[in-house]
Amino acid sequence: MTEFPAPTETSILIGITRSGEDPATTQEHLDELAFLIETAGGIPGKRFIQNLEYPDPKTYVGSGKLIEISNYIQENEIDLAVFDDELTPSQIRNIEKELNCRIIDRNNLILDIFAQRAQTASAKTQVELAQNEYLLPRLTRLWTHLEKQRGGIGMRGPGEQEIETDRRILRTRIKLLKLKLKEIDKQNATQRKNRGKMVRVALVGYTNVGKSTIMNMLSKSEVFAEDKLFATLDTTVRKVVIETQPFLLSDTVGFIRKLPHALIESFKSTLDEVRESDILIHVVDISHPDHEEQIGVVKQTLAEIGAADKQVIMLFNKIDAYHHEQKDPDDLTPPDDSNLTLDDLKKNWIAQENTPSVFISAVEKTNVESFRNILYQEVRKIQVTRWPEIVGRGT
Repeated sequence: MTEFPAPTETSILIGITRSGEDPATTQEHLDELAFLIETAGGIPGKRFIQNLEYPDPKTYVGSGKLIEISNYIQENEIDLAVFDDELTPSQIRNIEKELNCRIIDRNNLILDIFAQRAQTASAKTQVELAQNEYLLPRLTRLWTHLEKQRGGIGMRGPGEQEIETDRRILRTRIKLLKLKLKEIDKQNATQRKNRGKMVRVALVGYTNVGKSTIMNMLSKSEVFAEDKLFATLDTTVRKVVIETQPFLLSDTVGFIRKLPHALIESFKSTLDEVRESDILIHVVDISHPDHEEQIGVVKQTLAEIGAADKQVIMLFNKIDAYHHEQKDPDDLTPPDDSNLTLDDLKKNWIAQENTPSVFISAVEKTNVESFRNILYQEVRKIQVTRWPEIVGRGT
């Protein structure tokens, strides 16, 4: 497992503004990267941003910017450089030659957080598989100290052999973990079959939007909820009854932009809960300035896992924290989300989404009854259509 940065470790953040991209978007992405660093236990510091048409294939940023970063690291004794995109093995090697500190990319950082959050055997297995698959093509970075001794008798050969030995060990471990996950898949599939004929509802959404709080509110249980990214890794399933209508409600891992593909693959058994649900409750943090992009990320991830065609209830949470800027009366530019009132925002989203939409505050219990009524009606429709004999018995 990859070690976590110690709480006292200082880091710098490095990103790129691509051609045609709004610089404000880059800053928002680095805001999220800073939150990831804090979640992993690090201290985010100075940001370095370069305008490039595309990342430099050798060093991600240009050579001049890399020298600037190197000088800053040496002058300020920086421990960690965090890049906002996935780095190739060759990029990591080239950057390490220039920067005298540890290098990690966004994917590695997310994997570290998942490793810290994993509690059950299932989650630990899934995270370890993703970490090993990430590490396999990057093994050479562990042996960069041998490059300084090339030409020395007996050094180059053993180094290469040791790398190959490690690769074989990793491949064997990956194979064993995949077999273990197949068994977990079978067990989970059996559990889902044994749940009977109840309608299944899954909470989905970007990480840290309040899914676990809503799970607790509906099921009157105590699922772990925290204001940090990826507070929930394992799927939690609870039986919920609204009036006389029972259904199963599951809380799932939050999505995030640039989610490592290896994690999506290894968390297949967890995400099956989403794929096999009858209704998805797409939870959105309406107070987040980037909520529109977050909605897009969730929809894209649902498409990637084969759940884009599911019936959806859009649940806009945290209306108590929503603030809008007063628009200058002389400003003739079209209004955007930052200066729309909550009522205007409601009209916009209800008009855009061809699905039930409701705005609530799970913390302050605002409009919760309206949400419960919508959920009851949607579950009831499926129950009546699919199992009329059960509905007829008054359940």
